[in-house]
Amino acid sequence: MAALGCSWGLHWQLLVLLGVGLVSPGWSLYFHLGETERKCFIEEIPDETMVIGNYRTQLFDKQREEYLPATPGLGMFVEVKDPDEKVILSRQYGSEGRFTFTSHTPGEHQICLHSNSTKFSLFAGGMLRVHLDIQVGEHANDYAAIAAKDKLSELQLRVRQLLEQIEQIQKEQNYQRWREERFRQTSESTNQRVLWWSIIQTLILVAIGVWQMRHLKSFFEAKKLV
Repeated sequence: MAALGCSWGLHWQLLVLLGVGLVSPGWSLYFHLGETERKCFIEEIPDETMVIGNYRTQLFDKQREEYLPATPGLGMFVEVKDPDEKVILSRQYGSEGRFTFTSHTPGEHQICLHSNSTKFSLFAGGMLRVHLDIQVGEHANDYAAIAAKDKLSELQLRVRQLLEQIEQIQKEQNYQRWREERFRQTSESTNQRVLWWSIIQTLILVAIGVWQMRHLKSFFEAKKLV
């Protein structure tokens, strides 16, 4: 029985780790911005999920021919829209910053960044490099700060991490079910429209056939061929 219990515990841990691996923790990248350019990214997020973005900017130094940290006067404007095009975050930050928002609607969220053009003239039309890091769900939590604040032991902190990971997996599963339901509704709606279009086409062809027969009949009668 002990061996069986150990085996089930091992299987449960493997399932949890497998599920955690399926949850997207986030992503990091860098990109370049022109003076009036605006960059937007699409992130699929379940509902009631916290998202944290960290960014830093660099300016191209033509003399050194390399990117250097941007001046403090340079700002970045961050705007986030939910799947219903509702603005849930719109704020200006400095040359380096951190933004946070919580999704209330599942689906594709649009994250857009652009610089404040009035300060952009400081480097005379050069390119701005932006390093962006996005963390979604429990991956956005600072567990070291949580452990220090709540005075948690290592075991308690690990249990809390596992519970939050399981909660995030449930949110991802609910989101996938929502996507499946939405896809099914779209498919049914498309099939219904195709069916009605086929029926309308058939009725139009029948009506044209009847009209042609009546027209030919009246033509033959006028010519006294019938």
